[in-house]
Amino acid sequence: MKKHVLTLSLMLLAYTLAFAQVEREVKPESSSVTNGEVTIKGQRVPYKTTAGTMPVWDEDGKPIATLFYTYYERTDVSDKAKRPLVVSFNGGPGSGSLWMHLAYTGPYKLNIDDEGYPLQPYGVTKNPHSILDVADIVYVDPVNTGYSRILDKDTPRSTFFGINSDIKYLSDWVKTFVTRQNRWQSPKYLIGESYGTTRVAGMAHELQNSHWMYLNGVILVSPTGLGLERSGAISGANYLPYYAATSWYHKALSSDLQNKDLDEILPEVEAYTLDVLIPAMAKGGSLDPNERKEIAKKMAYYTGLSEKVILEHALAVPTSYYWKELMRSQGLTVGRLDSRYRGIDQTDAGERYDYDPALTSWNHAFSPAMNYYAKNILKFDTDLTYNLFGPVHPWDRSNENTGRQLAQAMLQNPYLHVMTQSGYYDGGTDYFNAKYNMWQMDPAGKMQDRLHFKGYRSGHMMYLRAEDLATSNEDIREFIKNTTPGDGVPAKY
Repeated sequence: MKKHVLTLSLMLLAYTLAFAQVEREVKPESSSVTNGEVTIKGQRVPYKTTAGTMPVWDEDGKPIATLFYTYYERTDVSDKAKRPLVVSFNGGPGSGSLWMHLAYTGPYKLNIDDEGYPLQPYGVTKNPHSILDVADIVYVDPVNTGYSRILDKDTPRSTFFGINSDIKYLSDWVKTFVTRQNRWQSPKYLIGESYGTTRVAGMAHELQNSHWMYLNGVILVSPTGLGLERSGAISGANYLPYYAATSWYHKALSSDLQNKDLDEILPEVEAYTLDVLIPAMAKGGSLDPNERKEIAKKMAYYTGLSEKVILEHALAVPTSYYWKELMRSQGLTVGRLDSRYRGIDQTDAGERYDYDPALTSWNHAFSPAMNYYAKNILKFDTDLTYNLFGPVHPWDRSNENTGRQLAQAMLQNPYLHVMTQSGYYDGGTDYFNAKYNMWQMDPAGKMQDRLHFKGYRSGHMMYLRAEDLATSNEDIREFIKNTTPGDGVPAKY
């Protein structure tokens, strides 16, 4: 009897292990289809969701990786030729697409408070601000993020993990997805956040010039520098408007500035940065000592930092030092990705904070929500780990030219518009450098009517703040409506 029980136990163990192995296998192609509805601006919007995987192929047609995606289609729209399609990426590099998926444009959003702080129980609620009323959306997880994985272990990692290789294989994947879903006639948009802006800026050029897929719009959410040169005086001076915004938020400025609205302060600081600070910093050591002191005094006025600290850093205070210094006397730090968030370090001394209080707050809300959502709402069952941040290093950052590539795509395509969305309290990809991107992409001023900027009183993920979630989605909604040409409107200059 004991032998029989032991044999049965071993069989059950073997079955369990075999089942676990099967469930952990990466399937090149899979899908789970569900239906739902969401109310947006008082209107019922029914939709179909396809959550699944689709391969990346090599030149010989061999599957070398598979990408997880979630595709939302409005089901009460019959004419797909006129229905816009939005392809959404997050950044990192190495970040899954869950951030904008579960907090910004999708039909569900995180369970958080109005300022973006996590609430328990973790989970999701319907998103009344989703853009699904005006466009279908597909959220894509690049290789090794989310549930996306490499299939062929002999394929060099450089095939996926680098600025230009990332752009190349993802553009090919999007082309295949659009073909499979029969969406070539649809107006098409790319949206990327953070490093995702580097990705979609390059993809706009790659899709247009290698796959002959012309876009109507690219949306850059909290954009990177896009490979545009900004060394020397520019790199040090351009953070001043961000410092002013953050210091104003934490009431660290003098009463005359604190009594003004942020919209009054920022144009003043931006003008000072362009007209006074950049030329002064360009002089370097030749700057007159008295002028240097006057500038340090003005910078202290705009930042709440001491003149001594500013002079010690030769007018160029590093962001890492600012996050530690601004509220040091209160024993607090401020966040990098959203400087509204406050943290505490083990000691008040030091040159930089111990951790980013914004990012750590977000991580423990997004992870359980995505795992719950995939299993219970999307009905996508897997034992794979959803990688919020996946192993994608080393990442080849050489030969980046994405800002110029996006500009070139715009020059070639009269339909193509670009909108930038930035949070004033984002210290990772600050709003003034985002404006600087637009100026450098169009140095002759020929495309200013197709370059659009929107700013918000929040940080890197501006949509985590309830007020900005509504406003920023409405800005996307209007951008899509305004950049979808009417019948018979030709693409010509």
